[in-house]
Amino acid sequence: MFESALPVAYVAAAILFILSLGGLANQESARRGNVYGIVGMIIALVATVFHERIESYSVIAGAIGLGAVLGAILAARVAMTSMPQLVAALHSFVGLAAVLVGLSSYLDPGAELSGAAHIIHDLEIYADVAIGAVTFTGSVVAWGKLDGKIGGRPLLLPGRHLLNLLMVISIAVLAVLLVRADGDGFNFLLIMSAIAAVLGIHLVMAIGGADMPVVVSLLNSYSGWTAAAAGFMLENDLLIVTGALVGSSGAILSYIMCKAMNRSIWNVVFGGFGAAPPKGAPKPAEGEPGEFTEIQTTELADELKAAREIIIVPGYGMAVAQAQRSVDDFTKLMQKRGARVRFAIHPVAGRLPGHMNVLLAEAGVPYDLALEMDEINDDFPKADVVLVIGANDIVNPSAMTDTSSPIYGMPVCEVWKSTRTVVLKRGRGVGYAGVANPLFFMDKTRMYFGDAKDSMDKLNTALKA
Repeated sequence: MFESALPVAYVAAAILFILSLGGLANQESARRGNVYGIVGMIIALVATVFHERIESYSVIAGAIGLGAVLGAILAARVAMTSMPQLVAALHSFVGLAAVLVGLSSYLDPGAELSGAAHIIHDLEIYADVAIGAVTFTGSVVAWGKLDGKIGGRPLLLPGRHLLNLLMVISIAVLAVLLVRADGDGFNFLLIMSAIAAVLGIHLVMAIGGADMPVVVSLLNSYSGWTAAAAGFMLENDLLIVTGALVGSSGAILSYIMCKAMNRSIWNVVFGGFGAAPPKGAPKPAEGEPGEFTEIQTTELADELKAAREIIIVPGYGMAVAQAQRSVDDFTKLMQKRGARVRFAIHPVAGRLPGHMNVLLAEAGVPYDLALEMDEINDDFPKADVVLVIGANDIVNPSAMTDTSSPIYGMPVCEVWKSTRTVVLKRGRGVGYAGVANPLFFMDKTRMYFGDAKDSMDKLNTALKA
């Protein structure tokens, strides 16, 4: 009886997963989307666990219990600033699980197969292990880069493209050898796993730190296709559907982010962005390099009191300083004074897609105040004051003017067109992409140095006074 109910449960779970993705596409419905996803996963888990082919529940119960405890601990302890590396780490678990399940399925297929069915099953296992190995090691490297344990600059070995090509050819050749081995090709599977693991490391090591948001999205896509391949291997329809949903949505998001950066996905994966400084150092439109014009709290507060149009451009520095609640307090103070305050969100601000939106929502900033870059870029000339909080590369005018800059062509928030631009920055260094920013030296720009949270708190105090 339960066997006949299993497809119904899988269909219900699949529908809920689709509704979850639809809900997550919008901030207002994101909470509802999460609920759909949780309910769908509970249905899928219960339907699978109580399948009549399951003979022992002790191992399953232990795995579920351990996973639940670890998940609860991570959810409670991991700060929002660490979410990008947590997501990368979770992707690595998906890849490792796929590799282990694939290897075990090859050793024990669970059924006698012959002819074309045996070949197809071997190829399903092979695809699952190959994608899983690339996802596993690539995600580990991405976690290391995002967590600061590995340097953000790309590692570009001589002849790296040829090296990648040779590894891909080797993986393809080993697939042929595995099929011809007729069930005795476990060693070929292990060798391919090692090559795919090295390929994953090399691919992500060659990607610069500024492209890590796209990399995280790509790895999300890889993990989805890994799950889909595992679904074919295990003859699990829900795993196929779920993997396809995750894989396709991750691929679409990666495309959208690359389009926002005015770059192709191939340029991100193989371009080695950020490997070296531009051939010619960016020339600031006004002022000389190194001549910052600082502003003090009292002076800035006086300018803000007279402002009627204020735009805030948040970046990763706001996340590191955990300044979002202070920014929300500032927004409310200025609104009480009659000013209109809005936020300009660059598609790749932070180190995870939607990072800034989540931070602002967490602090209680109304959704309608956070506008995408394309929606608000034309309004910068009307702004009396623009506050750039911990952002650098996404407000760099050299992306539009300096053809030798590695970020040339990337759409940026045109903050320099405002009456006054104030940059909140901890130090005088360059951004994550390692590119100098002429915005800091322009006549209309003022630098407000210090920790973003401390700076906003001091500014709020001055405004209240």
